[in-house]
Amino acid sequence: MRFLRKRLVIATSRMSPPLVLSLLYALLIIIGAAALKLPFSHATPITWSDAIFTSTSAVTVTGLVVIDTSSDLTVAGQMVLAFLIQMGGLGLMTFAVLVLGALGLPVGISGKIYLRDDLNQTSVSQLSRLVVTIAKVVLYCEFAGALLLAITFVPQYGILQGTWEAVFHAISAFNNAGFSTLRNGLLPYATDPLVNIVIPALFILGGIGYVVLHDLLRGRGRRTWSLHTKIMLAGTAVLIPFSVAMFAFLEWNNPATLGQYNNLLHRMTISWFQAVTPRTAGFNTTDISALHDSTSLMFISLMVIGGGPTSTAGGIKVTTFVVMMLATVAFFRRQTQLSAFGRSISLDQVLKVMALTAISLMVVFVGIFLLAASHEGDFLDVAFEVASAFGTVGLSRGFTEQLNDFGRAVIIAIMFVGRVGPLTLGFFLATKITPRVRYPEGKVFLG
Repeated sequence: MRFLRKRLVIATSRMSPPLVLSLLYALLIIIGAAALKLPFSHATPITWSDAIFTSTSAVTVTGLVVIDTSSDLTVAGQMVLAFLIQMGGLGLMTFAVLVLGALGLPVGISGKIYLRDDLNQTSVSQLSRLVVTIAKVVLYCEFAGALLLAITFVPQYGILQGTWEAVFHAISAFNNAGFSTLRNGLLPYATDPLVNIVIPALFILGGIGYVVLHDLLRGRGRRTWSLHTKIMLAGTAVLIPFSVAMFAFLEWNNPATLGQYNNLLHRMTISWFQAVTPRTAGFNTTDISALHDSTSLMFISLMVIGGGPTSTAGGIKVTTFVVMMLATVAFFRRQTQLSAFGRSISLDQVLKVMALTAISLMVVFVGIFLLAASHEGDFLDVAFEVASAFGTVGLSRGFTEQLNDFGRAVIIAIMFVGRVGPLTLGFFLATKITPRVRYPEGKVFLG
C-alpha cells in the first residue's frame, strides 16, 4: 500500500496541476456513472452509455439528459446526481480543502497549488479566505433558495417530496446545472413569480464568480474592487438587459412561445427567465425547439460567452469576451496600451484571451462538424447542441435524444472540455520558453 501511494505521489508530482485536476474530474465521472448503475439508483434499466453521459453532464454542471431524471432515477439516484452536481460546481479541490480544514489537517503546498489552478488564481496567498467565502456563499444561497422554493413545491407535492424538490432545484440552480426532477421541468411554473425570482437569482449568483462575490461581501466599497470584479459586473450589467430585450423582441409574436400569453407581465416574466438562462443555467420555461432561428442564434452566442471565471458557469467567460472587445476597439483606435477602469491590461492577458477564444471556437467547430457528419438532422439543432455542451448550459432543441453512441461520445468530450478545458489550456499557456534566437521583424498582411 505504501509503495502504491509513493508511486502515485511521484507520478502526480510530475504532472501539471491542471492535468491532475482534469484526471480527478474524470475519476469523479467514472465513480458517478458506477453509482448510477447500482440497482438502488435507477427505477428502470439504464445502459453504461446512459450512466456515463448523465454523470458527465452532472459533474460538468451541464444538464443535457438522455434519461428521464424524474422517472428513470430513484430518489437515491437523484441524490447521487445532486452530489455530482455539487462536486462539479463547488470544485473538487475546494471540497477537499474544506474537509481537511474541518478535520484540522494541513493542506500542503501541493494542495494549495492544485487549488490555485482549480480556482483560476495567480497566487496562493488569499486562497484560504476565498475558500471560506465560497463555503459561506454556497451554504447560504442553497439553503435560502431551498426554503423559498419550498413555499411553492411543498403545498403541491407534500412535505417530503416538496422539500426534496426544493433542495434539488436549489442545488441545480446555484451550480448552473439545469437538471430537474420534475416530469415537465419548470414549464408549469413559467409564470410563477417565486420560481422566476429564486431560480434566476441562484444561477446568476453561482455564475458570477466566487472572486466577485468575495469582493462584494467584504463591503469596502467599489474603490477596493479588483479590475476583474469591475469588468465582470459591467459585462453582466450589459448582457442581461440586452438578452432580455432581444428575446422579447424576437419572440413576442411567436405563438409557440410568448405569443400564447396575452398578459404583458407573463410575457416579460418568461422573457426575463429564458433570456438569462443561456448564460450556462440550462432551465427553460418555454419550448426551446419552438424558438425562432434568430433567437436560437442569439442563444448560441450567449452560451459560448457563458458566465464568470471561478464560478459554476462555463463558456469562454464574460471577462474574456469583454477584454476581447476592448482589444478590438483599442486596435481600431491605434492604442498601444489596453486599459479599463483606470487599470492597464497586460499583453499576456490579451494573448491569453485570443488563445482561449480561438481554441474554444475550434472545439465548437469540430464538434459541429463531427455531429453533422454522423447524424441526420437540422444544422441549427446540431450547432445549438454543441454550443450548449461547450458552455455547460444544458438547453437543447430536442437533438440530445437523437444522439447515437458516437454522438454521445462527442458531446461528453465537449462537456468535459467546456468544464476543465481552461485548466488544461492554462498548462500550455504557463509553459514559458525564452527564445535563444531573435529574428528580424517581418510584415504579414492581415484582414
